[in-house]
Amino acid sequence: MTSQPAATALTESLRGGLVVSCQPVPGGPFDDPEAVVRFALAAQNAGARGLRIEGAVNVAAVAAACSIPIIGLIKRDLAETPVRITPWIEDVIALAEAGAAIVAFDATDRPRPVAVPTLIETIHARGCVAMADIATIAEARNASALGADLIGTTMSGYTDVGPPPRMPDIRLVWKACGLGKPVLAEGRYNEPRLAAAAIRAGATAVVVGSAITRPEHITQWFVDAITGEAAPTRPVLAIDIGGSKTAVALVVENRILERRQVPTRPADGAEAWLQAAADVARDWRGQYGGVAAAVTGLIRDGIWTAVNPATLPVPADFPLVSRLGELFGSPVLALNDAQAAAWGEYRFGAGRGRDLIFLTVSSGIGGGSVIGGELLSGSGGLAGHVGQIPVPVPGQHYHRLEDLASGFAIAAEARAAGHDADAKQVFAAMAAGESWAEDIVAEAVDHLAMTLPGLQALLDPQVMVIGGGVGLAAGFLLRLEAALSRFPPALRPSLASALLGADAGLLGAADRLKRQMAFESLEMGLGPAAGATPNT
Repeated sequence: MTSQPAATALTESLRGGLVVSCQPVPGGPFDDPEAVVRFALAAQNAGARGLRIEGAVNVAAVAAACSIPIIGLIKRDLAETPVRITPWIEDVIALAEAGAAIVAFDATDRPRPVAVPTLIETIHARGCVAMADIATIAEARNASALGADLIGTTMSGYTDVGPPPRMPDIRLVWKACGLGKPVLAEGRYNEPRLAAAAIRAGATAVVVGSAITRPEHITQWFVDAITGEAAPTRPVLAIDIGGSKTAVALVVENRILERRQVPTRPADGAEAWLQAAADVARDWRGQYGGVAAAVTGLIRDGIWTAVNPATLPVPADFPLVSRLGELFGSPVLALNDAQAAAWGEYRFGAGRGRDLIFLTVSSGIGGGSVIGGELLSGSGGLAGHVGQIPVPVPGQHYHRLEDLASGFAIAAEARAAGHDADAKQVFAAMAAGESWAEDIVAEAVDHLAMTLPGLQALLDPQVMVIGGGVGLAAGFLLRLEAALSRFPPALRPSLASALLGADAGLLGAADRLKRQMAFESLEMGLGPAAGATPNT
């Protein structure tokens, strides 16, 4: 007969520790007493406080080799009952004689060959501690009232119809601890962080099985995860809303499967711009797993605000992410278009894997920075908005950089000089030898060149990637490098032409959404053991 002090001392020896369930897959290559003993010795040597062993023969072999307490059980598949763990009195006797200090039995509320009080009485009569494996708090309460010494949450999720849940039942641990009996947390504790959470919930100890002693299951988890990542992924619907056009595309990794474009009519307003994107992508519904938007302007906590209303008059505090979610019914990410393009060039383009500042010199001027693998956005989302840098102008207070060096600025200077020409026509005139056009481009280049050394000194990127219709115009980059030659070498950035063109923002936004969804999946705890067979 087990005395209460002896039972208490035994359970206290497990407190704050790990119990390793050394139960190989039945019929597998480790399913023999010698392998079970090796698993048990490895667990003991690594600091386990106890062992959970199935079968009287295995219990006897482990008891002869190890010095830490053994929780013994016998599994039987019986036609007349769903109860599998130590269903008979003969099983209790065999385990006690083999050397088990604790005998585990199924204490669930299901048809059974032997009543729970009889099993507990037999376990105590044989000098062992009784561990009741339960699935619900009602079963835990009943087993405790009937005299069980230990409560194990072993059966939680395995007596219901359908596949077991992915995560362990830590709430059941917390509730069971309120009954006053020691609780062993067991069932789907396949990561150290989950075991630690069980201890914080009040568990005396945590039982871990498959994640340690079933290589077949561990291998399958990795195979499934790798296969899932290697399988073709669903495309992302990427949307790029600029001052003159809106592009939509289906994106997979660094490939655009299909791309469409509609005009952005500034006077129509934000709701109309989004609706136009939804209309043009209507027949793609169901083909994508999320929506990534790259937009001109400022994004802060999903709210869209214009930085320069002359480029696109975005209403103040427009709820971009929530409206996109309503329109498309998918997970949504939104970020500034230049920041998205910076990430695209970092991941797939001219700055691949290098610290970079990306500048898009087009109708306006935008930018983004990736330093140490992180896309900088700043506390207010303004990081990288290079076009908003104040530039002093003689005789005036100041201008923004994009007022002086953008496509709009070049066209404005052309009009002031008496030429009705946009930036593209100015570059064409320069190529044809027109001196007025050469002067206008040279002035824009000079304003930009005066800004870049300060950015180099501030962030020290490995490369500055120049994109946009103006930035990639013939001769622009060579003129910019020449204008930078006046500065000391340490302040002269290394320049590179953007490789992704108009697709940089689409590709970058899509990749950012994919990463966000992956991190959210990890935070939700969608771990490897979903649906794993219980190693009880």
